[in-house]
Amino acid sequence: MSSETPPTDPGDVRAAQVTNARIEDEMEQSYIDYAMSVIAGRALPDVRDGLKPVHRRILYAMHEAGVTSGAAHRKSSSIVGETMGDYHPHGDSAIYDTLARMAQDFSMRYPLVDGQGNFGSVDGDPPAAMRYTEARMSPIAEELLADIERDTVDFESNYDDRLEEPAVLPAAFPNLLVNGSSGIAVGMSTNVPPHNLGEVIDATVELIENPGATVEDLMDHVKGPDFPTGANIVGRNAVHEAYKTGRGRIRVRAEFEVDEEEGRIVITELPFQQNKSRLVERIAEDVTDGTIEGIRDLRDESDRDGIRIVVDLTRDAVADVVKNQLLESHLERTFGVINLALVDGSPQVLDLKETLEHYVDHRREVVRRRSRHELTEREDRAHILEGRLKALENVDDVVETIQDSDDRSAARAALEHDYGFSEAQAEHIVRMQLGSLTSLETREIESEYAGVVDRIERLETILQDADELDAVIVDELESIKSAYDDERRTSFIEDTGTVTHEDLIPEAEYVVTMSEDDYIKRMPLETFRAQNRGGKGVIGADLKRGDRVSSVFVANSHDYLLVVTNHGQIYRLKTYEIPELSRTARGKSAVNLLDLDDGEEIEAVVNTADLDDDEFLTMVTRDGYIKRTSVEAFENIQSTGIRAIRLEDGDELVDVEVTDGTRHIVIGSRDGMAIRFDESDVRPMGRTARGVIGMDLEPGDAVAGVAAIDEDRHNWVLTVTENGYGKRSDLDEYRPQSRNGKGLVDIKTGSRNGSVVAIEAVTHGDHLVAMSGDGQIVRTRIEEISTVSRNTMGVIVMNLEPDDEVAAVDIVPESAYADDA
Repeated sequence: MSSETPPTDPGDVRAAQVTNARIEDEMEQSYIDYAMSVIAGRALPDVRDGLKPVHRRILYAMHEAGVTSGAAHRKSSSIVGETMGDYHPHGDSAIYDTLARMAQDFSMRYPLVDGQGNFGSVDGDPPAAMRYTEARMSPIAEELLADIERDTVDFESNYDDRLEEPAVLPAAFPNLLVNGSSGIAVGMSTNVPPHNLGEVIDATVELIENPGATVEDLMDHVKGPDFPTGANIVGRNAVHEAYKTGRGRIRVRAEFEVDEEEGRIVITELPFQQNKSRLVERIAEDVTDGTIEGIRDLRDESDRDGIRIVVDLTRDAVADVVKNQLLESHLERTFGVINLALVDGSPQVLDLKETLEHYVDHRREVVRRRSRHELTEREDRAHILEGRLKALENVDDVVETIQDSDDRSAARAALEHDYGFSEAQAEHIVRMQLGSLTSLETREIESEYAGVVDRIERLETILQDADELDAVIVDELESIKSAYDDERRTSFIEDTGTVTHEDLIPEAEYVVTMSEDDYIKRMPLETFRAQNRGGKGVIGADLKRGDRVSSVFVANSHDYLLVVTNHGQIYRLKTYEIPELSRTARGKSAVNLLDLDDGEEIEAVVNTADLDDDEFLTMVTRDGYIKRTSVEAFENIQSTGIRAIRLEDGDELVDVEVTDGTRHIVIGSRDGMAIRFDESDVRPMGRTARGVIGMDLEPGDAVAGVAAIDEDRHNWVLTVTENGYGKRSDLDEYRPQSRNGKGLVDIKTGSRNGSVVAIEAVTHGDHLVAMSGDGQIVRTRIEEISTVSRNTMGVIVMNLEPDDEVAAVDIVPESAYADDA
């Protein structure tokens, strides 16, 4: 039986080296490792110098190669090659793209590379190939590397352990805020805007001198981002939010001028990182497809002196509307601030104070290490000078001792033994030349020694006194500010809100019509030129068979309207929300705009632009009731409307006027009666009240409308009948009565005139817009209608076709049509 141990099965050996692991755990750990590599090694800047590894390595490679601001430019391919070969093995294209960006004055607020050649443009043109361009460090970039040889920062091995590279640069100014940074890591991103150097340094000095300064205190110095392309920041609230929380959304608007005399808009500055060429193309595309109207030509006249894009407007264009259209889609962008940076290797979102605090801490460490390094050098030098001075005091004996020695080693030993020199001092003395023993040389050594001793004392003070160390930092910051500071490029403008759809609608007067079948539309007022009295007018609506016009009114496109219906409901509507259609169009169904019930029709429209809180809506019903309600009761109107008056069965709301408590009220009936009384006779009531009797109607009669007359504004009472007749009468023709009376005869009705359709208060310059049930519209000057007494027949206002009748009227004040007259 053999005593030897049987050989081990190779399979068993392999099995012993296998560790079981859950695949989800392995994937999780591997992904975390990858994510942290991207976060720390590529995508995020260090809060101390504001640089990502690739930026830092390019600058350090240029520094080591001597490609400084005072040296000649060197081929970019050479710089890229040295950076890639020694420090950054990630491909030449990535390195060159970074190098090119650091040379672009439209990308960097203070470029770190001085480029020569084509390094790209604001039009999005790529840089020329690296073999054609040349570069060197810019002067301000050298401030980031100043004192790097003086043990100011830690160094680490490069990727192949052949060389060492700095883990961070000394950074004599807060580069993270000054030049900003952007990058996308795994699960996070950074987007720090650039700032004005002088403002950031002032804030840094403030924080050093007043550590208790708040973010608000620092914002007294840092007004906001300062983009290399200028433009305007809209409002300050978003900037303050970004500085306080590290996150925010800042609206940046192009700089432009609207020249109404020349009929053009000139754009001179663009938001940061906006592609100029693509902007011009997109505007042209929108003009071509009709998204933007009013532009006849678009030119890019930019040159080396700056951006200039000229937008020529059509003759009938409204400059403000075109401007707002451009703002909505092209001339305003949002810069999302994410102040994320690496703090001790970990990503953190920082507010303004925290960002500067980390920089100041870094700068203190740099100055402290630099001072220690210099102190050691100075102490070593002082030690040597002390030896030289001691040797000069005993020059004859020292020379004799050296002469009597067999060799240098013996001489050094003798000096150390006989005179107490240190090894370093003895070595230096042995190597001294005889020429240094002159009296002049002695005075120079004494002077140098005194200076070295003073400097040692100063360095010891800096290292022992924190205030002195901070004073050094402040002095150096102020020096950099004086050398590189410039004026802000980005301005602030007032935040008037974002461009809304309303801003894109030209202001104009429109005639709005509605039919009994709830078809509604608007048409430009100038479509209907004023005619002489008695004209037929022009077609205003092509109604379907059996449909009739129920109401017509005139409003500005930007007016907020209170739409009052015969059911006593009030709806709110913007004029521009009503479809704009041609005269011959039928209109669109009103159910898309208003939640109307069956049989509910618009009877009156009130323009909210004319309303004050101390005014009233004065309403009259078909059966003669009148009610006044404060306009404050109608501030919050839902899409389903709000009740304005409680109606009795069979009664309907007929008309509404805006009053102020001092008006004369004239109610007209369909049979031609009218009653006048003071508005104060009707006490104010709530929305759900029915009101009081305003006019005692004869059986079969009904209210046609109400006029609220201001004696300082209105001259006449206008009455229009369904057969197209009308008249003007002086207010004095209607003697005041108490409400609830039968009134006086206003106009004779009958087979010729027909019933009264409307009663209105009018003045000089007003126009009457009348629409027939079949869709004809006529616009007539008020002065065309004769002024006659009450109880008369009136004159023809609108010449109607057989079986047609006036359905609705509205009064247009002179101010509304002055531009198209």
